Amino acid sequence: MKTRSAVLHAQPGEYELTEVDLDGPRRGELLVKMVAAGLCHTDDHVAVGDSPAFRLPIAGGHEGAGVVVGVGPETPGWAEGDHVVLSFIAVCGQCRMCSTGRQNLCDLGARLFTGARLDDPTSFRISYQGRPVVQHSGVSAFSEHTVVDARSVVRIDRDVPLEKAALVSCGVATGWGSVTNMSDAQAGDVVIVMGVGGVGVNSVQAARAIGARAVIAVDPVEFKRETAERFGATHTTDSMKEATAIAQSMTNGQGADATVVTVGVVTGEHIAEAVNSIRKAGTVVLTGTGGMRQAGIPINPTMFTVFQKRLQGALFGGCNPRWDIPNLLAQYAAGTLQLDALVTRTYTLEQVAQGFTDMRDGRNVRGVVLFD
Repeated sequence: MKTRSAVLHAQPGEYELTEVDLDGPRRGELLVKMVAAGLCHTDDHVAVGDSPAFRLPIAGGHEGAGVVVGVGPETPGWAEGDHVVLSFIAVCGQCRMCSTGRQNLCDLGARLFTGARLDDPTSFRISYQGRPVVQHSGVSAFSEHTVVDARSVVRIDRDVPLEKAALVSCGVATGWGSVTNMSDAQAGDVVIVMGVGGVGVNSVQAARAIGARAVIAVDPVEFKRETAERFGATHTTDSMKEATAIAQSMTNGQGADATVVTVGVVTGEHIAEAVNSIRKAGTVVLTGTGGMRQAGIPINPTMFTVFQKRLQGALFGGCNPRWDIPNLLAQYAAGTLQLDALVTRTYTLEQVAQGFTDMRDGRNVRGVVLFD
């Protein structure tokens, strides 16, 4: 079938509305009509060249939700009409990571960069003018219709609005889990969140949810700092120097118990600032990403050792897609998780490039593409 996708044809470049050819679903695959897709910085990293493209063109998008409108043969347990959230991390349920409760590190993740079928790196579901098109994270959420592996979706309750459900596909779960799963922060702790865009603002509300006595939001954009206050930040500032001083004033000079780095484009200097902001035996959770070719963090290794600090990486906030996505939506339904106020602006599929421009210019907490 023909469908329209926001496709990256060159790197660096912009996502362009493109009519592509889409295969029907094969065994173990689903045809999904997209309802909403979030504009996440990860897709922009590919567009600007921070993340190298292993192959072009790329049908972008990895955060979204939709309705199953086709089920491949020999794909039990699925039916047309199922409501699903895309999982940019496919889950096999059998590897060591999945079996030990770390679905976010499933072995299938190594195959997602190919943008091909998980079980055949030479087979692509989308093509343009006879050329294979890579599916970002195997899902290509910026498409009116997409075909995905059943291991890359999570079925949800049909009562949940899909335009809200799309948000937990990446940004909400990543920010929330960075605190609740990865930081060791507890009730009464002091938490700094460095960068409060579409991911960081969810770290703010997670820190408040666990009972942190202080949540210090750091961002150079005033609009984002104001938004962070509505999500539970007790203090806001535009610099890590001031955030560190605030944390130290509350902890007898020690520093924050945990600092979560959710900056859109992370540098070694950002990480060093975060390490300097925490107390002895404190934790820095590194959630944001930067250029894949960069290396080096200007920290003093002796002080790192002597103060027994911890630098913890976090993919998808350490969440398990099959559990945490429905659980977060249950919290939303119960009123204990904010989703409605996350969406700053909505866009059409034709406006994806503008949405990313707005994100880079600090005008959005989260932009969302809505499909007809």
